[in-house]
Amino acid sequence: MRIPFVKMHGLGNDFVILDSRERDLPTLPAEAIAALADRRTGIGCDQLVRLETSGSAAADFRMRIFNADGGEVGACGNASRAVALLHGTPARIETDGGIISVRPSDGGIAVDIGAPRFAWDAVPLAYAMDTLAMPVAWGNLEKPAAVNVGNPHAVFFVDRQEEIRLEDLGPEIENDPLFPERINVNVATVTDRATIALRVWERGAGLTRACGTGACATAVAAMRRRLVDHDVTVNLPGGALRIEWAGDGQITMSGPAQESFRGEFALQDYL
Repeated sequence: MRIPFVKMHGLGNDFVILDSRERDLPTLPAEAIAALADRRTGIGCDQLVRLETSGSAAADFRMRIFNADGGEVGACGNASRAVALLHGTPARIETDGGIISVRPSDGGIAVDIGAPRFAWDAVPLAYAMDTLAMPVAWGNLEKPAAVNVGNPHAVFFVDRQEEIRLEDLGPEIENDPLFPERINVNVATVTDRATIALRVWERGAGLTRACGTGACATAVAAMRRRLVDHDVTVNLPGGALRIEWAGDGQITMSGPAQESFRGEFALQDYL
């Protein structure tokens, strides 16, 4: 069986998108997703995204997101923008992290990703603690903020984020028993009241050029600590995202997305 796909990216965070809304496509096992994501022997991607019809009257369709290791996650901001571009019109999308709204904007695509959650058991953490400044450390990274924006994030604020060896500390923090569902790891430097520089170790994917939910989590954490104002630009290795949050209600993320190419693959080649 040959399966059609669309390859897209948001600031270099790239996706293989399978659209099963009008054509019945098989559900891929984790090992096939991991094989497709391999950049040497597969198509190559950070996440595989599957579009399905939604069982909710509140949503136009459903989006499922699988990391490069085959594990399913609740949300991906950059994938949301890519799917919005592919869909072409404003939409409400059901995800495992909740229903989100997408629409065209001056900055490309705007995504209302929902309200952040700060309770320790909503992140989730293994036990109760202050999520604004957690009393924990790994190497020279300490006192992170924790927030769930459809998936869990730990945010570390440092003087020079580019000097942090995230490729070493990222896997250690991601898999710490403190995080029962693992964690996305963000290291950020506040440049001024309207600008943040950020790098992200994404659970199940590793270092990534951009992470939309990571940008949202980092911006919200910085706002809660009163380090920035409520409308900020987050600069990632792949480019910039605009994040707005009034302190309650939904986070709005705006930024570009782009189609790379289309093709098809034989499923048996990846099983």
